[in-house]
Amino acid sequence: MTPAGGALAAHVPRAAPARATPPPPVIRRPGLCEYEPTWRAMQRFTGERDAATPDEIWFLEHPPVFTLGLNASRAHLIAPGEIPVVQVDRGGQVTYHGPGQLVVYPLVDLTRVRLGIRAYVSALERAVIELAGEFGILAEGRRDAPGVYVSGRKLASVGVRVRRGASYHGLALNVALDLEPFARINPCGFRGLEMTQLAQLGGPRSVAECAEALEPHLLRALGYPASDS
Repeated sequence: MTPAGGALAAHVPRAAPARATPPPPVIRRPGLCEYEPTWRAMQRFTGERDAATPDEIWFLEHPPVFTLGLNASRAHLIAPGEIPVVQVDRGGQVTYHGPGQLVVYPLVDLTRVRLGIRAYVSALERAVIELAGEFGILAEGRRDAPGVYVSGRKLASVGVRVRRGASYHGLALNVALDLEPFARINPCGFRGLEMTQLAQLGGPRSVAECAEALEPHLLRALGYPASDS
């Protein structure tokens, strides 16, 4: 297991002043990371960054954990059992993270990429919808409930925080995980909401493969220049 207090908690690099076209972000793939140290690392990065700091995108997985949004109701925790519960500073209600789920944390200067909060959330959703389309999966967003859905079942959840004009937290895409813990909560505050995952829909079973495939869609949706790789 890779703790998030190491490379992800390193000092924030400085760079040349921001340009009109945002430079490509730093991509990090730290593997399986404990949730709370990763959250604290995101907070530190966001608190220390300045207008010249390059954006970063972290692709990773978490051990089993339920997370509650800042104003979430604990009534949506039905039977968490042995799985830890962490209340954090993102929007939204309760969700579950576990191995086999791709978690993506874009640490983005929203002013630099010229996105408001609603447009930013839509960009995250659009990247997942485009990825699903690569595998012949028809996915869509919902105006009344952020995230990505396939035939009414939730494929990906989105929850963000914006501080000093910069985003952290992000999205969680179900790839190939044990979905049982979602039955212990009202996912995202919706009673009876069913979850789905790429592996059940004919998509890939590998989180690493999904991260690699999602990256160009995400860069394009957020307005970064195309990767040279």
